Amino acid sequence: MERLGFIGLGRMGQTMAGRLLAAGFPLTVHNRTRSRADALVSAGATWADTPADVAARSDIIFTILTDEPAVETVYRGQQGLLAAPVPGRLFIEMSTIRTATILALAEAIEQRGAHLLDAPVSGTVAPAREGQLLVLVGGRTSDVERARPALQVLGRRIIHLGGQGAGTTMKLALNMTMACFWGALAESLAIGRQFGLSLETMLDVYLDSPVALPALRSKTPALLGETNDVAFDVTGVRKDLRSMVATAQDAGVPAPVASAALAHFAAATAAGYGERDLAAIVDYLAELARRTARPAFTLGDP
Repeated sequence: MERLGFIGLGRMGQTMAGRLLAAGFPLTVHNRTRSRADALVSAGATWADTPADVAARSDIIFTILTDEPAVETVYRGQQGLLAAPVPGRLFIEMSTIRTATILALAEAIEQRGAHLLDAPVSGTVAPAREGQLLVLVGGRTSDVERARPALQVLGRRIIHLGGQGAGTTMKLALNMTMACFWGALAESLAIGRQFGLSLETMLDVYLDSPVALPALRSKTPALLGETNDVAFDVTGVRKDLRSMVATAQDAGVPAPVASAALAHFAAATAAGYGERDLAAIVDYLAELARRTARPAFTLGDP
């Protein structure tokens, strides 16, 4: 059984690393904040002081990090993964970052005699806990097969989309649609509420129509204030949208819709909604409308 390394122990990373450890893989972990590794170490994982130490002790190394600067530091920093001898290693980069960043990283890794898969996932903490993520993979077929025993622990389906960068590109395309939906939904619900429609009634209509994404049903309790669960926060959506818009620009694709969604999520983050679930974008737009618009209209009697 190959030795695994795992760097990046946020909500998703802790859950995914925990599944790999429970499946019996020897696991070495590292995180910028060490306390996030405590539960894993108590369960049998080995702590490494630096990413370079993870590379030295592992055959396959997973990384799932906050943003592109974090990826650059973990791989190329003074004590980064590539500071260690890495011939024969397989790196599995699962962060949501620009396609161009993945392609540049793949080249640097190849030059050191190692290989890279980009394998971001679709899904949040709940499906991660059950091993039901959708794993979107780019890279060599032989590397995908080498990684498959570990990836199968994490996902219900492993989709090999093509060469390096293909998995990341698919993740950006997928999440762009999701983020734009939530931005448009927030605008639409705010308009209705300004005219006196109830949120409950509008959601009922949405859910009984072909307009709603399946994710809306699972988020409805949060929209109605019944739960405070955070699966994917507003700040995370803002960060991902930055990568989406930048990748669209790299590809020469105008992205005014995604840029507008980015403006909403960036403004919501600045207004203090950053740590709330992405569904809070609906509350943000509603509150903004209440504060900045003239008094709401009153619809006629039925």
